[in-house]
Amino acid sequence: MPNAHTVKSHSDPARMHTPDQALVDLVLAYVTERLALEETPIDGFGDRVEMQEALEGLISNEPKDPAEVLGIYEKYLSETVLSADSPRFFGFIPAAPTKASLLFDMVVSAASLQGCSWLEAAGAVMAENQALRTMADIAGMPQSAGGTFVSGGSAGNLSALVVARDTARAQRKAHGQPLYPLQVVVSDQAHSSIQNALNIVDMGAIVVPTADGRMTRNDLELGLVGQDLSNVVAIIATAGTTNAGIIDQLDAAADVAEKNGWWFHVDGAYGGAGMLDPEKRAMYQGIERVDSLVMDPHKWWFAPFDSAALLYRDPHLAKGVHTQDASYLDVIHTSDLTEFNPSDLAYHLTRRARGMALWFSLAVNGLDAYRDAVVAGNQMARYAAEQIKSNPNLELIHEPDLSVVLFRRQGWTAKNYDKWSTDLLDQQVAFVTSTSWRGETVGRLVFLHPGTTSTMVDEVLAELN
Repeated sequence: MPNAHTVKSHSDPARMHTPDQALVDLVLAYVTERLALEETPIDGFGDRVEMQEALEGLISNEPKDPAEVLGIYEKYLSETVLSADSPRFFGFIPAAPTKASLLFDMVVSAASLQGCSWLEAAGAVMAENQALRTMADIAGMPQSAGGTFVSGGSAGNLSALVVARDTARAQRKAHGQPLYPLQVVVSDQAHSSIQNALNIVDMGAIVVPTADGRMTRNDLELGLVGQDLSNVVAIIATAGTTNAGIIDQLDAAADVAEKNGWWFHVDGAYGGAGMLDPEKRAMYQGIERVDSLVMDPHKWWFAPFDSAALLYRDPHLAKGVHTQDASYLDVIHTSDLTEFNPSDLAYHLTRRARGMALWFSLAVNGLDAYRDAVVAGNQMARYAAEQIKSNPNLELIHEPDLSVVLFRRQGWTAKNYDKWSTDLLDQQVAFVTSTSWRGETVGRLVFLHPGTTSTMVDEVLAELN
């Protein structure tokens, strides 16, 4: 790359902040090339020694040529980052941000948009709230609902549980009940972030065993019989478990919460977007009754990292818990009960306007495009499931609710699955990972990118013969 970058005088303290068109052109050319790729490569693992040598001395007191630095990124770093937005990325939970969302995320960064309060960022707050309202409407939540965008499902679950805990404490204090200990009812398939959040907020868990990974009404009845429920303050259900894509019986959990006066939280970080599939919508019955709900746009809502939508039925409760008071913050608080600063609704204060990329993409592409993309993921999972059932060497473990497929390869151990994963990545066919199901290592495929084809799936399954 030609170097037209001008080295500015050491006597200018603002030299990092003055316009540099050559630098702009250099970076935008790279971004343009990346966004023009028909299929994002999977890339792979890197040689740490080689990377360390390439980075040695790069940061020093003196400036470096931007073309040189970008060149090091391209040659030594970029290809060592697995591309979660590749249509061949079938491991963990992939990402597939739309072109519109990626471009507008650049706008958010270039304009240094933050989203702490109405005073500082009214336009950003308004746009994010429109996106949140769209998601709340899809879930069937009341018009009173509101929320904020946080960094991910872990942050969303934690913030919601803090509100559940403190709301329960206030109620128990009013009735002269003990404030400690407190417990939460969860499924044995709840995401790992739930247990982590419970540890942080100092609440225990009553774990409900499930017959097949779905927390049902019967599982709840059996799991709670004989339990001391006097200290329980909340129940958590999952709308699309991360491991197997299973949707809990949400209306059953809602009934239990209503009967006992518990907070009802749904973790829909991965699977909440499944509501967009008309054939799956009935499976979410009861989600409209939540007190809090998490859905991650950086997963199945096709937005860039890092973005999770945290919604509350009654945002006033969250505001009462999370609002930070300090003399210098008095100016951002308002007496208007209809306005909620994003910084008041989770444990954060400083935050980028991480919901605006979703907002822009929703408006540009329209909800029908989102529905089609989610349906495509579910259809690809059904295709993979049928192919697995037709292969005598393979066994489908669970009919997919959504876009996650679990299976076993007869006679394989963890080492076999690891080799399968490594070989596919080396060949750049796909990135896959194994998982554990009921203590057994099994295969797992996750479909999220609407550009994934049946041919790609066939190539992966062919390596299992």
